[in-house]
Amino acid sequence: MSYFVKARGSVLEEVLRAAVPEVASAAVAVIALDGRTVAAAAVGEAVRYAGPSGEPLPERPAVVTDALFDIASLTKMFTAAVVVSLAQEGALGLDEPVAARLPRFYGHRPEITVRHLLTHSAGLPASRRVEREPEEARWDLVLSTPAQGPPGTHLYSDVGMITAGRVAEAAGGAPLDVLVRERVTGPLGLGATTYGPVEPGRAVATEFKRERCAGGCVRGEVHDETAHALGGVTGHAGLFSTAADLVRFGEALRTGGGPILSPEWTAEMLRDQGVPGAAFRQGLGVRIDDPAIVGPLTGAFGHSGFTGTSLVVDPARRLTVVLLTNNVHPLRGRPGIRDLRHAIAAEALRLSG
Repeated sequence: MSYFVKARGSVLEEVLRAAVPEVASAAVAVIALDGRTVAAAAVGEAVRYAGPSGEPLPERPAVVTDALFDIASLTKMFTAAVVVSLAQEGALGLDEPVAARLPRFYGHRPEITVRHLLTHSAGLPASRRVEREPEEARWDLVLSTPAQGPPGTHLYSDVGMITAGRVAEAAGGAPLDVLVRERVTGPLGLGATTYGPVEPGRAVATEFKRERCAGGCVRGEVHDETAHALGGVTGHAGLFSTAADLVRFGEALRTGGGPILSPEWTAEMLRDQGVPGAAFRQGLGVRIDDPAIVGPLTGAFGHSGFTGTSLVVDPARRLTVVLLTNNVHPLRGRPGIRDLRHAIAAEALRLSG
């Protein structure tokens, strides 16, 4: 990955140009210091490839800074914010059994709590693929997924965050997309952040999937197979957003949570929950000091998304850093996204100094 070394001392746009199109066909990055944007760049094409072999399309629209990206697992931070907001008002307890909200699925597992779900310590497996199952059975299959072990140790789990979304719905009395809008995106003025499907012309393409998009790549609908199979609105994935909206979300958490959370409940969301077995410190739906995304921004919190996205917030350095790419276009498994995240973090560190 020598091209990142060459770009490290350069401006943000040059860092992105060093990675596009090898790492992703499109990349948007924003660095904010004290809430003020100090660097922003958009490089590449919103849709570049005609198929899985990587042949370019004859017409390739340029990506723009306000393009919508499928943010994948960054959705988990929004779900966590919803759950914590419900706990703040007393609608649920973080240490109450999940069985209190989902007795049909968790009545035989009273030891699993809401906090376990948000900290990936419920013993649930990483995923449960249901797209080939009958549509009417999919939610029940996911919610009844057998545990792989007892609660207590870290096991990153989409199943757990999907379940957390259903707990939020039961406690909040509304669908998850409504709860996200009423409790997070609405109060913060995040007008672009929404569950899909979204207008394809505003969205950046993701993976080539013949079974879902005849002759083309996924664009404007959720990439994650399980989220798609469950209707697109889930606790672990499904949101689309822009870099500007994610900066505003990160800044809200950095500055104490207003207007979505009190400073005390924000601190609870962002503190190390003391979960053993992780490669980083685990908060409630957020990762602290995750080496995959923070680079030199030691102590920062945030999350990454499988599609090639990340949000990193560094309270000590007063930084919020957003990177949005489509690293899975036209196929997943393209190398270099970790290096790009680190290069963006290094540029943020330089700008903060």
